[in-house]
Amino acid sequence: MVRMFKKSKCLTAVLVGICLTGLIIFMGGCGSKETAKPVTDSSWDKVKTKGEIVVGLCAEYAPFESRNEKNGEIEGFDIDLANALAQELGIKVKIMDAQWESLLGGIEKGDYDILITCMSRKEAANGNVNMSDTYYSLNEVIVVNSVDNSINGINDLKGKVVGVQTQTSSEETADKIAGIKEIKRYNRNPEALIDLKNKRIDAVIVGYAYVATQLKNDATDVKIIAAPVASSDIVMVMKKGNDTLTAKINEALGKIKQNGKYDAAVNKWLKVD
Repeated sequence: MVRMFKKSKCLTAVLVGICLTGLIIFMGGCGSKETAKPVTDSSWDKVKTKGEIVVGLCAEYAPFESRNEKNGEIEGFDIDLANALAQELGIKVKIMDAQWESLLGGIEKGDYDILITCMSRKEAANGNVNMSDTYYSLNEVIVVNSVDNSINGINDLKGKVVGVQTQTSSEETADKIAGIKEIKRYNRNPEALIDLKNKRIDAVIVGYAYVATQLKNDATDVKIIAAPVASSDIVMVMKKGNDTLTAKINEALGKIKQNGKYDAAVNKWLKVD
């Protein structure tokens, strides 16, 4: 019995030793693993190194961006804004005109460094992107045929056929209005306004600055219902994760709002009254 007890003690000691050795090895192995290093965002460094920022936009939405009919150059509020931001950052601007529908995909692929193209926060949310601070608040308004006195506000759109440009904040606004008989969706706003002039639809919902600019050049056949039906926050858009570039853009935006360059661009392009 005594010998068996001694053997049992020895066996227990051996097992404890093995367990302790295994625990030490396991803990040592865990401690030897390298800590995952955070991914460094070099988006601003890349822009700074090449000395220019590539701006994507769709030059079909005056007064924010459109082609000058005489010289074909792209001009507008967003162009002046981009140049003011770049001057503040000490870099140049390269403008790339593209189809509206392809812009978010282009920023995700890296075709552009930034989108400055009167894109609302809601529109930008359709992509996996970074957004700047709001740089403009855009009112959406109702436009009707100049001889139509039946529509004087949002409630009068019940039972009416309303036109909008697809994939825009105007379309989202129209989708939320109860009682509209039909929403006709157009590739571009000019198509909707042509149908409105020809009485094929009853109204168009569109950004105020855009339609007011159009009416400056051609004030016939349509009129604006003054009360806005919605307001959209307009932002600049960058690739998801480009946080250092986003921070630099926001910093520059704040500075040009302080030094008067932002107000100068607003007064030049967006003052329509």
